[in-house]
Amino acid sequence: MPREPGYLPDFLTPPPPGLTPDLDGELARLTATPPAVVRRQLDLYGHDTPRLGELRADPAAGLIRLAAEITGFWGAALAPHRPRIQLLLDAEVFARARRLAEDGAAGLLNYLHEKVRWEGDTLRISKRWCTAADVPDGTGLVLVPSVFVWPSVLSINARDVPQLAYPARGVATLWEQRPENPAALGAVLGRARTRLLVELSAPASTTELARRTAMTAGGVSQQLTALRAAGLVAAQRQGRRVLNMRTALAEALLSSAR
Repeated sequence: MPREPGYLPDFLTPPPPGLTPDLDGELARLTATPPAVVRRQLDLYGHDTPRLGELRADPAAGLIRLAAEITGFWGAALAPHRPRIQLLLDAEVFARARRLAEDGAAGLLNYLHEKVRWEGDTLRISKRWCTAADVPDGTGLVLVPSVFVWPSVLSINARDVPQLAYPARGVATLWEQRPENPAALGAVLGRARTRLLVELSAPASTTELARRTAMTAGGVSQQLTALRAAGLVAAQRQGRRVLNMRTALAEALLSSAR
């Protein structure tokens, strides 16, 4: 993320095609950026290096090289951590969707970030001026939760689809070590059910829980059924997946047992 009032070329972050974009699809959209757009946004970027000069001279070839470099970086630095990052982002999307359903667009946007306010019919983002063009009216807005833009927000206007990337809640806990099973709670609920509650610090599917706990998927499903019956776990469908999450009662039990 550039320092304010710096500008990050918008073609680097094309709008996601859906809730679960994959790297190959994102890179295909990147490499399809028209050369004129690449050159115009590099001019706004305001920096000049030999590599940027190569990209400006031949955008098509430069974007292919860039995509290969992103793929290499992804494999080395991010792919091993993708599952836990994805779980945090899934939880964020679920929480914001619930806020939207309960409080409408104004309630969602006014609780999104301290620099974002919806006032009347205007969305105000408190950021220093940069050289990018204004966002056009009437095109909607794509909200993009991220684990990389903290502590600020990042406005993006790629392909005439405005985006607002903001820090997903819980970023500070992303790398925390999961606690062991609380012994007192385990004596009451059983070790397996307590372990599942501990693992549900963010919503997770039955398959993901089975992978983490080395239990069979059938065993996890059986334990989750018991936990749902006791009001400790709730389920929410998200696309083709069903995500399990702790209830407020489960949070209280875990907090008191640690």
